[in-house]
Amino acid sequence: MTAPHIPAAAEVVVVGGGPVGLMTACELRLGGVDTVVLERLTVPSGQSRALGLHARTVEVFEQRGLLDKVEAKAPVWPRGHFAGLRKVDLTRLDGDHGYALMVPQSRTEELLEERARELGATVLRGHALTGLTQDDDRVTAEVAGPDGTWRLTARYLVGCDGGASTVRKLAGVAFPGTASTVNAVLGDVRILGDRPASRELRRLPGGLFGLIPLDGDLFRVVAVEFDTEPVPKDVPVTLEELRATARRVSGLDLDVTDPRWLSRFGDATRQAVRYRSGRVLLAGDAAHIHFPAGGQGLNTGIQDAVNLGWKLAATVRGWAPGGLLDTYHAERHPVAHRVCMNTRAQLALMHPADRITPLRDLFSELMDLDQVNTYLAEMITGLDIRYPMDDGTAPGAVRHRLVGRRVPPLQVDTAQGRTSTARLLRSGHGLLLDFTDGGSLAAFAESCAGRVRYVAARPGDRAKADDLAALLVRPDGYVAWACSDGGDHAGLRRALRTWFAAPETPTDTDAR
Repeated sequence: MTAPHIPAAAEVVVVGGGPVGLMTACELRLGGVDTVVLERLTVPSGQSRALGLHARTVEVFEQRGLLDKVEAKAPVWPRGHFAGLRKVDLTRLDGDHGYALMVPQSRTEELLEERARELGATVLRGHALTGLTQDDDRVTAEVAGPDGTWRLTARYLVGCDGGASTVRKLAGVAFPGTASTVNAVLGDVRILGDRPASRELRRLPGGLFGLIPLDGDLFRVVAVEFDTEPVPKDVPVTLEELRATARRVSGLDLDVTDPRWLSRFGDATRQAVRYRSGRVLLAGDAAHIHFPAGGQGLNTGIQDAVNLGWKLAATVRGWAPGGLLDTYHAERHPVAHRVCMNTRAQLALMHPADRITPLRDLFSELMDLDQVNTYLAEMITGLDIRYPMDDGTAPGAVRHRLVGRRVPPLQVDTAQGRTSTARLLRSGHGLLLDFTDGGSLAAFAESCAGRVRYVAARPGDRAKADDLAALLVRPDGYVAWACSDGGDHAGLRRALRTWFAAPETPTDTDAR
């Protein structure tokens, strides 16, 4: 590979070349933004702290044309083997993707870096952020690279650099929460001889123990001890420590060897008080950390990136409505707060103390109820999110059931043939999908040309869209407006103005 060009300026700098940073770069490039990614590692680590992609992330990858590559040879998990919520049934989920995919984080990173470069992002490996200043007009990043230090100016900077985020610290954003109370280690190792067949994280008298098959005789060994002093995170894990901790927790004397990766983790739970500080924004673990129950960390970060990307691109391009960028914090901060809540609840259910067993038994009975199981499955996978967005509905009026929710995975018939809502979102534009006779809403999209794609269509399955005449979808796949009869023109105008800066018309004024 040839040496990368070192730019002196960019429109947006993304710090951190993990899945969240790379997804942010992809979204910015879809919006036409000059983007530079700074990654301190010279080559990918090959390590995979995260192993699973939940249903909502699978949907997002389909909406961006990445799913075929992501799911190639990836095992499917139809049920949630989550230590705190073992009976979660993902097949109950609404949509085409009632499952989770077992995809190593390293593979996700590889695909997203390939896509980011393909879209024109500059990815600089071996470059670390060392300083940061900002004023009303720009951000200046001080960068240390293989050839020394240099400065990179940008209009905005996004910190996607993990729980110990340098960006967050330099921006002075508080990160309150609780410190770790467990001692947990993991290792991707070969296991010789006998080993348990289960791949679940199991609750045992000594703590939590899991053995996850990865490839051939390679397994991930996970052991978590409660009510003990955590070993400092910066102390390297040894193979002997992994073996001894697994023995204390499970009673098994595993013959582990050839470690590919050894690490420790805990249940520290923290969240940034704000996701934006002037021209600096935070996403992923830089904004929120928690115990990895249910595999929600990477997935929550990917959704941060998709929510932020189009809004920041609109701001840089100069067409963003007032306050659009601030809706990133308003929408995503409550989501991560809820993730922190449910991971702490799961950890409480995992505690090996006898006093917790009756609680688990009661919870198990509740999860046999379809409504409870579906509620929890949607919460863990992110399918239950409903953003409190203003769709222009008049005070006292009833909003359409889809407003604020993800667009349903519909098949639609257009003049060019059958397609899907996911495919119609691949360009990263908004979407006005019109099911009315004669395409009566076409004129409304003209005021947002280049920002909203207009498509006249018929539902492929009318039963799945029986109360839909039209819907306006944001680039991140969430419905900004919908109606059942096609006649809510005033509401559509207001939604277009709110999210896509459509110019106000006399009709808008009259409708207030």
